[in-house]
Amino acid sequence: MLAIARFSVPLADAAQFEVQLSTALQAFSACTGFVSGELGQNLDDPTLWSLVTHWENVGSYRRALSNNNVKMNAIPILAQAIDEPGAYGSVL
Repeated sequence: MLAIARFSVPLADAAQFEVQLSTALQAFSACTGFVSGELGQNLDDPTLWSLVTHWENVGSYRRALSNNNVKMNAIPILAQAIDEPGAYGSVL
């Protein structure tokens, strides 16, 4: 299962946002079922960022969202994400 969150961040806030996004990824990485994750900044529009995480299954991802560390360090940043569906199942 793949979870993608995209963000629009003013350039002036980019350094602070990257730290917050990295902290969110660290919180997710400590959860059961987490496989991998990465942060990205768009090459054509540097105000666009992404947080991509891979999970063993959708249940693992949803349980991670209830983890106290995730609630403190990831949910506040996820609340700033562009409002769009972000959970994807593997097709291969």
